[in-house]
Amino acid sequence: MASTDLDVLQLVTTPRSFFDQQVRVLEERGVRSTVVEVPRSEAGRRPSDFGRFYARVLRETAPPSGYDLVHANYGLIGPFALAQPTRPVVLTVWGSEVMGYSRRLDLITQRAAEHSDAVIAPSKAVSRELDAPHTVIPFGVDTGLFRPMDRSEARERLGWDADARIVLFPYDPVREVKNHRLAKQVVERASVDAELRTVSGLDYSEMPYVMNASDALLVTSDRESGPMVIKEAAACDLPVVSTDVGFAREILEGLHRCTVGDTETELVAGLERALDSDERSNGREVTDDLDLDRMGDRLLTVYTTVLDL
Repeated sequence: MASTDLDVLQLVTTPRSFFDQQVRVLEERGVRSTVVEVPRSEAGRRPSDFGRFYARVLRETAPPSGYDLVHANYGLIGPFALAQPTRPVVLTVWGSEVMGYSRRLDLITQRAAEHSDAVIAPSKAVSRELDAPHTVIPFGVDTGLFRPMDRSEARERLGWDADARIVLFPYDPVREVKNHRLAKQVVERASVDAELRTVSGLDYSEMPYVMNASDALLVTSDRESGPMVIKEAAACDLPVVSTDVGFAREILEGLHRCTVGDTETELVAGLERALDSDERSNGREVTDDLDLDRMGDRLLTVYTTVLDL
């Protein structure tokens, strides 16, 4: 798609890697983005922080502002984008805000979606929860960064044992929703001797090496709106075993050595299949639809449609 000369105000609670990539691919297409996030104090976010955020939104969009539209990234941000009276609003729902975790957040997001000029859902799982008309545009993966690599070289870089069977748990174990306890039980029950390795807080650029150094990715979350780590693992051809959360089934269905399980026993069986040889998955085959360029083209189409360009 040809580039378009646009100025967009990007509103976000806390930027994530997929959001940063979104801004970058849009800028490559001629979209100048100004990112404004909700302020945060040492004690976390307070109502006054959202008040300051709203004041900043009003200042940014007041005449003679040159913004063409406002893009609200996350449902909670929707009302702040809509409360400015001058620019059309695009709302991207990240997922958790419509998954029933908070009735109040669900309601805020659904109402914001109803009044936005365009709404984007990042997966079919999120799409099923949205009542307003919307477009499904999956969050993209940097397939140049997340790609298959030689496992021995990745382990040497990380200083990992060359001969160990390593199952990657890519979260902080203290996050209860990620269910580290279940992950431990699955690995302990598996007939294949393996080590469960937790990784969190690592520089994002190191994660492709971690995935290529691992034998399988294990996701045991109780709930997820994604998780993006599954797409990134697929791009690395890393076998994935996951609970049926978020878009796990959507991404993993039909991939070799990958399993989505509803019970601990199914997860154990899936992990055993993933570890019974050195064969990787064929996850790279699904990444055409996850490509960042494709995501950028689709987002730009939404922008130009809203603006009738």
